[in-house]
Amino acid sequence: MSKDTAAGRGRLTLVLGGARSGKSRYAQTLAMAMPPPWIYIATAEPRDDEMRTRIKAHQRMRGEGWLTTETPIDLGGAVSEAPGSAPLLIDCLTLWLSNLMLGNHDIDAAIERLDDALQARAAPIIAVSNEVGLGIVPETPLGRDFRDRAGSLNQHLAAKAHQVVLMVAGLPMIVKASP
Repeated sequence: MSKDTAAGRGRLTLVLGGARSGKSRYAQTLAMAMPPPWIYIATAEPRDDEMRTRIKAHQRMRGEGWLTTETPIDLGGAVSEAPGSAPLLIDCLTLWLSNLMLGNHDIDAAIERLDDALQARAAPIIAVSNEVGLGIVPETPLGRDFRDRAGSLNQHLAAKAHQVVLMVAGLPMIVKASP
């Protein structure tokens, strides 16, 4: 084990799962097992009442002690600017991808910037993402493109992660274990 790995540098845990699988709750538990402060990067945009309700539920679930940054687009920048010694929770990568796609942003450049920021980070990172490829084939070209890009993003980050956890019915299944 390298000195950087032992110190937590570059430690990425990717938490995947379907809707209501317990991803966020599990990711928060992982972060809160480390000393505070805990940094939460939220990528959701409150575009309608239902999403505003979901965001409020996530805020209540987090409770006190979290420093929250709302970042729907510049995730790499938010990771870079977060206090370097604090555990970081990103929730969620698929909402971020959706925001990029709907805004016609350069997705490859955004992922590269995120990669650079994750690699430079000294403290552990926990990233939440939806596993969208297990359901039905989306009806629209945009839906199919999103599904394919989300799958590629998940594969990309899973290859870099030290640990990958798949949440099923609230239960964590370790897909890739930490060395």
